[in-house]
Amino acid sequence: MTLFLLPEEPLFPDPELAEPDGLLAIGGDLSTERLINAYKSGIFPWYEHFPIMWWSPPQRPIIFPRLLRLSKSLYEILKKRLFTVSFDKNFPAVIEGCATVKRKDSHGTWITEEMKEAYIKLHNLNYAHSVEVWVGNTLAGGLYGVTIGKAFFGESMFSLISNASKVALACLVEFLIKEDFYFIDCQVTNEHLIRMGAIEIPRQVFLKILNEAIGKNSIIKKWTSNIIDTKETANFLKEKLIKRRK
Repeated sequence: MTLFLLPEEPLFPDPELAEPDGLLAIGGDLSTERLINAYKSGIFPWYEHFPIMWWSPPQRPIIFPRLLRLSKSLYEILKKRLFTVSFDKNFPAVIEGCATVKRKDSHGTWITEEMKEAYIKLHNLNYAHSVEVWVGNTLAGGLYGVTIGKAFFGESMFSLISNASKVALACLVEFLIKEDFYFIDCQVTNEHLIRMGAIEIPRQVFLKILNEAIGKNSIIKKWTSNIIDTKETANFLKEKLIKRRK
């Protein structure tokens, strides 16, 4: 097993040199420059304890926005306006929810205090964004991720009420389609994401698509915090999503 120890400079080795499980390097820090360089290279941090571990899996799960699978039940939930949704209204609360709410497909809390601080800084610099799902004035779920060019790197999602994170994903996809984003990088495969439309592609293919996506003009600003009408989201997605044969 050969792992790279990162230097003080925010540089990374070729992601194609990662181990079979995707682990590429250890060490370094979570500075903004290093994180941005990592995402541009198809690399992301994922660890529970120091040192920081950097990954580039051989098979990359991504969702092409127009290939989201919108179930009939989720479509009805959106139409009924059971939740209200906002963007970038309370990023710290979303990352805290992702860090503390237990999920079936999670093996522990990996969003450390250092990661919270680093991603809140990315948010303040308009690289990281959140989707909040509300019931009244109570946060019921949400997700957050990083954007560079026309790529969205999904970091985590959570639900306190059933279907809240799915609603967040649906509203995110509406935004990404309208803004011509290439994909949502899901980083680590799980059954929930596959059901929602994620597909796995080889790392080499992912890196080619990534290189094109990050070359496009970025939206370097806060996303609107106005309330999103989920019924309008449902109607938009019903028209725009490409149906796939099972």
